[in-house]
Amino acid sequence: MTYEIQFCLGLTHHSWARAADPVAAVDATLRAIRVADAAGLDSVWLSEDPDGWDAVAVLAAAARETERIRLGTGVTNPYLRHPNLIAMSVATVDWLSGGRAFLGLGRGQAEWYSRALGVRTGRPPEVLAETIDLLRQWWRPPGRASSTGHFHVRDWARAIGPVQSHVPIYLAALGPRALRVAAERADGLLVADFASVPYLRRLIPTVRSWVAEAGRDPDSFRFYVRTGIVVTDDPEPVLERRKNQMALVNALPGMTRQIEVPGFDVPAIMARVREVMRTNEVLEAGGAFIDIRQVADFAAARRLIPTELVAAVSLVGPAAEIRARLRELAEIGVNGVFIAPPGERDAAEYAALIRDITP
Repeated sequence: MTYEIQFCLGLTHHSWARAADPVAAVDATLRAIRVADAAGLDSVWLSEDPDGWDAVAVLAAAARETERIRLGTGVTNPYLRHPNLIAMSVATVDWLSGGRAFLGLGRGQAEWYSRALGVRTGRPPEVLAETIDLLRQWWRPPGRASSTGHFHVRDWARAIGPVQSHVPIYLAALGPRALRVAAERADGLLVADFASVPYLRRLIPTVRSWVAEAGRDPDSFRFYVRTGIVVTDDPEPVLERRKNQMALVNALPGMTRQIEVPGFDVPAIMARVREVMRTNEVLEAGGAFIDIRQVADFAAARRLIPTELVAAVSLVGPAAEIRARLRELAEIGVNGVFIAPPGERDAAEYAALIRDITP
């Protein structure tokens, strides 16, 4: 069975962090979302880290400037936002957008919260399961929830619920326990960047079988993959930049699982990258991405990461090549992929680009 591929836009706070002109940075972000909306993209996902922007505030602004695109976090977590805050934030975006909100949820990096921000983290997979259960209680009548787990919610009622009768929740997960939580409770899975085809060939049927075991419909369960598609006839500079992203994010604990490429000892490569990035040192002190960036040797990390490895797990290249690779992803069950922001393209040009790579 081949699944129809939908295109998504993923945005981070990084453009704001580098911006000399805040007004221009905000305008560029909202313009990108408007163009994606007009070009027919399925959804926009805004990342949320404890050292960055408030993703929900940006989504709320975008809700009033768009008409059809779905709006969600990509992702937030129950340590940065208590489940009650998540419930009210997503419901508010749903009202502002006329029923287009969704939630991208993950565990975050526990060290940031427990060591630097004084947040009790418990067992993350259990906390994620409890969070989803609480949200489902608050988002259906009568909007009242209780929990005896990590949060100890005592019969708390909410006056405002979402417009949608069912708000989609997509879980970002890599470990087996978190994947089980996704299969049993969520509407889909968000797979991290640099996921290889061999990994996805194993992951998707496994998770679908767990969805069925939970008595749910596996065909309605969605798989979104952060692909960062870039259409170009000169892929080398893009791949070199993507090495920075791999070094920063995939050096974190557990983040190499989805990088399975024959001929490369990825765990060994990333262990050396972790050393020059000083990832473990920063995490031990409770530091965040901003702290890693200040001490990391990105040039050394790029030298350690083979360009061929990055190319194997990146959708970067000519349109025909990307179209063929997307066809393969659709055949193994991927429902949604992420494409680079439009940049200077208008909606018609962005739409034409997407048509050119659609299988």
